Amino acid sequence: MNEVIQNILTRRSIRSYTEAQISDTDLNTILEAAKFAPSYRGTQSWHFTAVQNKEKINQLISVIKEALQDSPVEQFRKMGNIPNFNPFYNAPTIIIAACDKNSPEKEADSAVSLENIMLAAHSLNIGSCWISSLSIVRDDPKVIGILSELGIPENYAILGTAALGFSSKGGPKAAPRKEGTVNIVK
Repeated sequence: MNEVIQNILTRRSIRSYTEAQISDTDLNTILEAAKFAPSYRGTQSWHFTAVQNKEKINQLISVIKEALQDSPVEQFRKMGNIPNFNPFYNAPTIIIAACDKNSPEKEADSAVSLENIMLAAHSLNIGSCWISSLSIVRDDPKVIGILSELGIPENYAILGTAALGFSSKGGPKAAPRKEGTVNIVK
């Protein structure tokens, strides 16, 4: 089977990581893959912030947890009240994907770039997981403060985060694919 197809079919979300940090070379390769994702009319309106500083990640976790606890959505409040809550599953690296708030296709542009991040990571034997919690609380003032400290432009919306690292448990098996999700019209 073609190795690109094999990479797509074997990638899984990893939710348990070792403390080992990924190399700078691998991180730069993953970020380069993100920049080569398709974007609306070729605008490349994204901004990627890779964070490997454990203290900064912990600060981010703290403000995410606090913001979730104050959410009007019960499901989010429950998440924020989980003891030892860590939305990044203790991954040693996170990549925050943001897009210009004025981009008409910011959600799509972020999604395809995050997919490139996760596929590139998998091809390098690095685990990954798409994380939505930061995008849920991105407008909270404390969260905005941390994002500003991390150098994320003020006029950019956080639309997803990739947790990256080496799996401590191996990858899970693929869930069965749902039937009836494809039509072919000739």
